[in-house]
Amino acid sequence: MTSLSVEILAADAAEPITSAGNAQLGIAVLAGIAVIVLLITKFKLHAFLALTIGSLALGAFAGAPLADTIKSFTTGLGNTVAGVGVLIALGAILGKLLADSGGADQIVDTILARASGRAMPWAMVLIASVIGLPLFFEVGIVLLIPVVLLVAKRGNYSLMRIGIPALAGLSVMHGLIPPHPGPLVAIDAVGANLGVTLALGLVVAIPTVIIAGPVFSRYAARWVDIPAPENMIPVRPSEDLEKRPGFGVTVATVLLPVVLMLVKALVDIVVDDPENGVQKVTDVIGSPLIALLAAVIVALFTLGRAAGFTKERLSSTVEKSLAPIAGVLLIVGAGGGFKQTLIDIGVGQMILEFSENWSIPALLLAWLIAVAIRLATGSATVATISAAGLVAPLAEGMSTTETALLVLAIGAGSLFFSHVNDAGFWLVKEYFGMTVGQTIKTWSVMETIISVVGIVFVLLLSLVL
Repeated sequence: MTSLSVEILAADAAEPITSAGNAQLGIAVLAGIAVIVLLITKFKLHAFLALTIGSLALGAFAGAPLADTIKSFTTGLGNTVAGVGVLIALGAILGKLLADSGGADQIVDTILARASGRAMPWAMVLIASVIGLPLFFEVGIVLLIPVVLLVAKRGNYSLMRIGIPALAGLSVMHGLIPPHPGPLVAIDAVGANLGVTLALGLVVAIPTVIIAGPVFSRYAARWVDIPAPENMIPVRPSEDLEKRPGFGVTVATVLLPVVLMLVKALVDIVVDDPENGVQKVTDVIGSPLIALLAAVIVALFTLGRAAGFTKERLSSTVEKSLAPIAGVLLIVGAGGGFKQTLIDIGVGQMILEFSENWSIPALLLAWLIAVAIRLATGSATVATISAAGLVAPLAEGMSTTETALLVLAIGAGSLFFSHVNDAGFWLVKEYFGMTVGQTIKTWSVMETIISVVGIVFVLLLSLVL
């Protein structure tokens, strides 16, 4: 266990900073979340500021001293950024190199050249899933939408038949698979093992993305039959490059951190001896920081140099990748502060008592809480962070597998029914040239299918494992 994990567990186990009863705590939680929702939806305040103000409001409604609330918030913010900030930054660099070098386009073009007819939706879901591993959801959409529109236009396919599988692949990766910010923060909050969570996440993701992507797209194409909008087909990022990296080396680079983390998880399970030399090595190379750092260093050569980038161009690409994630880091950090405030005012104990009295399985409770916050705020990341803070005490005494499934239950809940308060909803609507009603019938329903199918498979795994 890392020193960071020990610090977080110590903070989580601290005595409550208020002696309020369950009724007052329940009201405080609802009021704190209501403040966040109101500030984000009504006043269009940035999620970082909304979470900061909501955390202070939460402490005030619970009757906690202001100084203690501030301390809880700043401690949670610091621990969360320390735990996942570098990983988010490395993921952003890898994604930028993949996009700017033409590696993403190389993956897309190679797979599409070998797919046609009925295989095309399956090709799109494969492309989106591979590219979606290192990329943030919004970046993935911007990267893949031109491809979706070109394929639909040139192949005379229904836009939904091609678009829904691509969106499903990106969304499932975003909600369930680290190193995306939401899953990383949830892993941090409940003390889950990243490698095991990644492995089980892939087990849940594969059937989920098949059902919500290629299978559902058949029905979505009947409900909303529209052509690709001509004005939304932009120039692809690599069209000005003289050369770009090969397909095999690009895929290997993208999958490198995943393979390293999975190897670590496998060795931990099979060897299970901290003094074993092999396990010591895999514990180092399979740690998220080293795995992602190794992938970034490799990508500088296999992607950047292969595309003919000079040292200056590589430096510029890395620099440009970091600026857009400042907002993400602040939101994630503030979410961690909100989580720690929830724990320190004693909400964790209240949730434990609630789950015992009502006999609601921890996994289902985690999913329901994430669903409620997702519907209210529209943000999958905010839903994941907040739900993880609320259910973190349930993870005490759980096995490694159970805590990993708890993270996946939260991730599945955070994707439920994207609607008008979600930026992703409007991004999809505008790119595909749909009305609000058409977007709800396709994108929103797809997100709900991912959420429901995801929790079903999580619960099934809990029965088996």
